[in-house]
Order: sequence, then C-alpha cells, then structure tokens
Amino acid sequence: MTTADMGPRPGEVDDVPRGERFYQRLLDEDTRPVPASLRATSAGPPEGAGIAPSRYFDPEIHRLEVERVWNRVWQMACREEQIPEVGDSVVYDIADTSLIVVRTAPDEIRAFHNSCLHRGTQLRTRAGHVTRFRCPYHGFTWNLDGSLHEIPCAWDFPQVDPATFRLPEAHVGTWGGFVFVNPDPNAGPLEEHLEDLPSHFAAWPLEERRLTAHIVRTMPCNWKVALEAFIEAYHTMTVHPQLLRTAADTLTQYDVYGAHVSRMLTAVGISSEHLDRPLDDAEIIKAMLGPSEEEIVLEPGSTARKVLADRVRTSLHRRTGRDHAHITDAEALDGIEYFLFPNFMPWGGYLTSFAYRFRPDGDDPGSCVIDIMVLEPVPEAGPRPPAAKTRYLGPAESWTDAPELGVFGRVFNQDGARFARVQRGLRASVRTSGTLARYQESRIRHFHATLDAYFTRPA
Repeated sequence: MTTADMGPRPGEVDDVPRGERFYQRLLDEDTRPVPASLRATSAGPPEGAGIAPSRYFDPEIHRLEVERVWNRVWQMACREEQIPEVGDSVVYDIADTSLIVVRTAPDEIRAFHNSCLHRGTQLRTRAGHVTRFRCPYHGFTWNLDGSLHEIPCAWDFPQVDPATFRLPEAHVGTWGGFVFVNPDPNAGPLEEHLEDLPSHFAAWPLEERRLTAHIVRTMPCNWKVALEAFIEAYHTMTVHPQLLRTAADTLTQYDVYGAHVSRMLTAVGISSEHLDRPLDDAEIIKAMLGPSEEEIVLEPGSTARKVLADRVRTSLHRRTGRDHAHITDAEALDGIEYFLFPNFMPWGGYLTSFAYRFRPDGDDPGSCVIDIMVLEPVPEAGPRPPAAKTRYLGPAESWTDAPELGVFGRVFNQDGARFARVQRGLRASVRTSGTLARYQESRIRHFHATLDAYFTRPA
C-alpha cells in the first residue's frame, strides 16, 4: 500500500485523521481476518491546551501526584510468575509508599505495607522467598497472612492486642498475568480501572506470555518525560532515523478510550514519508532482515508485509510449538502499544511483546525509574519456563548493556539520551505552556487530562 493518496474515498468521512485512514485501509488489505480491537477507532483526540513546563519539576505537583494518584490508583506491581511459590515476594516502591507483594497461598496474592508496626523499620528491601516477615531491628515478626507471630519481650507491650496487631494491607488485583496494587482503602475494583483493555487483549492473552527479561534503570528526568517519549511516534524522524526505512511513523493511528486507556498502531514493513523516496518491497525486506545469506524472492503480487509476517508466523511456531497461522500481518509485524493510566504500557500483537512501567524515583521530581519487561509466548508443550531475574542497570551502564533487549537496546538508548536534555530545557523555559500536535501527541493530552481529573478529586 502506498501513502500517496490519503484523501477520503466515496462514503468516507472527510475529517478522519490521516493516520487512522491509512492504518484502517492497510487492515483492509490484510491476508487474514482482523481482530475487532484493531478496528475499534476512537471518536477523536481530546482538545485542550499545551502542558505547563513546571508540571515536570515542581515539588508541589509531585506532592499532588503522590497524594491524589500514587496513593489512590491501581498500578502494576509485578508479574504473577515473578512470585510463583507460596512465600515468594517482591518489594514495590512508589514515592513514599513501599509494599511487600507476596504469594500467601497457591491462588492468593496479598500486599502489605512495608513498615514495622513497632518503630517503622522496612521489613523487606528486596525480592525473595520468605516464611515470615521479621523486622531486622527488634525482631517483631508477622506471618505470611499478616497476622502477628511474635513480639520479643511481649510482656512489655500490654497495650498490643495480638489478634488485631496485623500488617496493614493494600488492595490486590490481577489481569493478564500481572499483579496490580492500590494503596487506597476505598479503591474501586481493578476491573473498572482497566476499562476496555481486557476486551482489546482478548486476541493476545498476556497471561499466556512468559517473562524473558526484566530490566530496570534510573534516568535523570521526571517520570512523565520518560513516559511521554513512548506514547507518540512523532519523534522517530530525529531520534530513531534507522527506523524510517521500515516503519510508517507519520501514519501512526492514535486512539484514546475512556479516562485510563489509549493506544497507537504503527505499521511496519512500510517506509516512512520522511525518506526522500519510499523503499520498494525488496529494499524493505533487506532493511528488516539485515545482512543474510538467504535471498528473499518476492512472488508476483506479494508484499514486504506478507513475506515478513510469514517469517514471524514460522518463527513463533518454531519457538513455541503453537500454530500461529491465524494471526494477521498486523499482529505479526506492527507496533501495537497500549497505555493504562498512570504508568503501564503493555504491547499487543506478536512481533515483540513489551511491557513498560515508569515511576518517580522516590521524592525526586527530576529522576525516575523505568522498567522494561520482555514477554514471549509460552511454549505449548512442557513446563512453563521460570521468569527471568530482574536486572538493575547501574549508573555507568546503558540499555545496550542488557543483551536480553537485543536490537531494541539501541532504540531505548536513543530515547534515553534526550531525557536529561528535555528535563533541563523544561526548567529553562519561560513559556507557561508547551505546544502539542493535535493528533500525533493526542495521547499526551489525554494522559494529562486524566492527571488533572485526579488532581481535582476530593482528598
């Protein structure tokens, strides 16, 4: 499919965004029936002004985020497979909140506030297997279910009722193999927060994926600066020029749903409008596959997308033993990236399934923590492989120092190289508001509109 004519066809609405028009026409040409979720276009991007630069560094904004968002919203804490056995636990930190997420029974996961009820010492500082939670300072100990096990010199604490001296809990929910937590005692159900996300992922069940890599890195910018780099393709031309040969960046479709969910769909196997001339199908295949002894011959009527999608289907079958003959070209190739407010990005489709998470680094508005998870379809036969261990990159390391990320390490480095510069530029700005593209940055506007709605909710 060419990008030359993006005007409306007879019977089409004239004001449909060109990215949506292009991508939906591309789906018309797919070799297989397309999932309904890929046809679920949104009503259009939200209107609104630009974003104030101070939102990315003002301590008062950070305080509002902690009080009105992080203390009150559902957020992804870990994968279920990261705590497979009773007693397995992870520590989830967000600003001042620290939670111990632990499997307390084969089919039960709970989250306890990570603070001793004696004098406040952290009970856990890292992931691991536990049989009880014992304070390292004075030995106060709780059972896996949060009930009190022991107080040393209990005779000196007559005011403590052992029956009620339990570790306080946060709400826990699961979806798609992920564990979500909410510190708010009055939180609504996770299902309400997810909105349309489960129905969209019905074709790509994330619980049938396994964690093959989990890389964590601290970056010198506000968490929103990092997050926003991953919800638009507008920056591809300058930040990722190597992708222009094989990705239709300017023709990405953007959708926003409800208050919490948005997505973008970027076609792969089609070259960018930013190139001086579009690549032909043979050139696109060569650019995607790189140097290879295998000569790819295009049959009459075939396209780069069809050839590349067939290779992905074959690779998936070889890796998993499952039949993937039914998946569409779009599911095999395209960037299908969703966002769940406030900070979680799961990918749909099959070419590469990532999940990203962005968090403030403690109480520092100028620093953030980024998690990148790589998810692979579970093999059809044999036991489920164990989850990959979490790897923390040090200050002197980059994303390319994690070979588990493959060629994407370079892409993440290209993004990360701009973060400190963006943060510094925001502080230097004399403007009261930035300038956002109406369509290509509509997900950013949608994100901040939801953030504003949380800011104005009653305390």
